[in-house]
Amino acid sequence: MATQESVTIEGSIRETSKKANRELRAQKRVPSILYGPEVKENINFSVDELELERILRKQQTKLQTLIVDGKEYPTLLKRVEFDPVTDRPVHADFYVLSDKHKVTLRIPIRLEGNAKGVVEAGGRLFQPMKVVQIRVFPKFIPSEFVVDISPLEVGSSFHVGELDLEGITPIDALGRTIVTIRPPKGADFLASLEADASGEDEAGEGAEGAEAAESDATEADDASEEESED
Repeated sequence: MATQESVTIEGSIRETSKKANRELRAQKRVPSILYGPEVKENINFSVDELELERILRKQQTKLQTLIVDGKEYPTLLKRVEFDPVTDRPVHADFYVLSDKHKVTLRIPIRLEGNAKGVVEAGGRLFQPMKVVQIRVFPKFIPSEFVVDISPLEVGSSFHVGELDLEGITPIDALGRTIVTIRPPKGADFLASLEADASGEDEAGEGAEGAEAAESDATEADDASEEESED
C-alpha cells in the first residue's frame, strides 16, 4: 500500500452564471465546486486547467490540499466532467475530507515485479481487477495498492483479502481475484485433448467389459437351453 503524496493547488471564487463559466473556460480555468459533510455552504470556485490536468495524469487517488479565499481544505477530487469533443475538463467536484467521516473510494492497483510462472514457465498473466473499492477514514486513504507478483507461479492467484487493509474496509469481496497466472498458451488445449483421450479409453474399457458380460450371459443361456433339452 502506497501513501499519498501531498499536492497543493489554488482556487479562485467564481460567479455561477453560464456566461461567467464560458469566460472562465476561455481563460483555461475550470469551474469547480467544493462540498463536504462539514461544509455549511457549497463553495463555487475555479482552478487552473493545467493544474487540474497534472492531477488527472496520475493513476493514484486524487487527494490534494485546496486553497480557496485564503483557507486550506483537505480534499478528494470526486468527479470531473469533460467536453465530449475536445476532451478538456469543463467542471470539477472537490469533496472536503473530515476525520469524523469515512469515504468510499476506488483505489488503483499497481503490479510490481515479474511473476515466476511467467518468467520460468511461460505462463500468462491476467489481471481481472485494476481497482478495489473501499470505505475508509481519510488518514488511512492509500494512493494505490501495490502487489508484488514475483512469487506467483503457474496456477497461483492474488486476492483482495491478501492486500494490506490496515484501517480499511474493503467493499469488494475478499475472495475476488486481482491477478492470476494461467498456463502457457496451448497448454489448456493439450490438457483438454489428454482428458478427451483418457475419457475415450475409459469408455472403451467399459464397452469391452459390457461385451464380455454379454458374451458370458449368452453362454449361460445356451447352457441352460441344453440342460432343458436333456
